[in-house]
Amino acid sequence: MTQLAGKVVWITGASSGIGEALALLASKRGARLVLTARRLPELERVRALCADAQNVALLPADLAAFDAGELTRQAETCFGRIDVLVNNAGISQRSLLKDTEMSVYRRIMELDFFAPVALTRAVLPNMRARGAGHIVMIGSVVSKIGVPLRTGYSAAKHAIAGFTEAAAAELWRDGVRFTLACPGFVRTQVSVNALGASGEKHGVVDEDILKGLSPEQCAEGIWRAVAKDREDVLIAGREHLYVLIKRFAPALFAHVLKRAKATS
Repeated sequence: MTQLAGKVVWITGASSGIGEALALLASKRGARLVLTARRLPELERVRALCADAQNVALLPADLAAFDAGELTRQAETCFGRIDVLVNNAGISQRSLLKDTEMSVYRRIMELDFFAPVALTRAVLPNMRARGAGHIVMIGSVVSKIGVPLRTGYSAAKHAIAGFTEAAAAELWRDGVRFTLACPGFVRTQVSVNALGASGEKHGVVDEDILKGLSPEQCAEGIWRAVAKDREDVLIAGREHLYVLIKRFAPALFAHVLKRAKATS
């Protein structure tokens, strides 16, 4: 059981959305926090909202281009260790394959896959030495199903799912636990910030996102799964149905998906 009270929790992408909600709830439950994102003013805003701002350290960084070893050393210096790493930073996509530049695919993979892998590798030595640690990967419903307009995002989140499953199988004897948390539609700026075909911001809030869970509901589901040491959790509304249909009626799922609206 991974309880938050007294734990040192490092959250990336902590300046808004799910990352911010995770931070506020963890602080309320007695965790000490290290918060990372690109925008220091937004991190300062989140720290001011935390239940115990004195136990919140800020570590701004751009995870699209960084030294994972050095950043991890800085994070561990804040409170002496990292008990829980939450790899939440990421970026989505809204563009068709035929239109999307390779630079966009590389940018998505760099932030959504390579950055969390690099940070995971960097925190492992001290977690293994202590015989304890928990790494939370924030995936997506597209970790389980591919979706039009998100070829790169689906690929990165599928990759995270495979990485997490394999890593959990390798490291459980060392006391390091993994949780893959897969949110569905959550009311954040994810679609606004999503990359278009040439790397521009999508700039639009998707209708499905407006109808989604609140970040607070999502954060509650993630921390509940971590407390129970669950290795895989889907936190979603009706999106559960898509995953079930793919599992039990894959031909039907493929038929429906091919006829889904695919315009940006």
